[in-house]
Amino acid sequence: MSLRACGLIHTDAGQELPQRLEYIFGELQKLLTQYQPDQVAMEQNYFLKRAVTMANTVMTRGVIILACQLAGKPISFYPPKRVKMMLCGTGTADKKQVQRMVQLTLHLDRAPSPDDTADAIAIAICHAKTAPLHAMINTKAAFLEKLKATQQIQIKKRSSKSRA
Repeated sequence: MSLRACGLIHTDAGQELPQRLEYIFGELQKLLTQYQPDQVAMEQNYFLKRAVTMANTVMTRGVIILACQLAGKPISFYPPKRVKMMLCGTGTADKKQVQRMVQLTLHLDRAPSPDDTADAIAIAICHAKTAPLHAMINTKAAFLEKLKATQQIQIKKRSSKSRA
């Protein structure tokens, strides 16, 4: 596993929310075009104390999800505790522990900074480690669903033949 790039999309705090969302959307479209990821992983929503901050976060996430959807990139969501558990062995790891484990996992010269960048990388690592298992589980579930549907069709055919 290696890190190709990381960073933050910064917006001007003085800008109105619609302009900030448009800027984030445009920057994300550029990144999706430049790096051509197969998949996208995001942290699941969590409740914030401030309603305005939560509303802006939810809208920003919506723009990110829209950009990924329009680019045809499947998105997986991970709760923060699961990411911390996968990377650090405990769901209660602090920011410094997450940064250090990202550094060790990717053999980086220094821990990624700021915290948000390290968190995003941690989510990507969690996804890279768990996505293959999820894909196998989903494939098996889809196969079992088709098998069940086929069995139901065969039962109906036998029933209609026995009535005839």
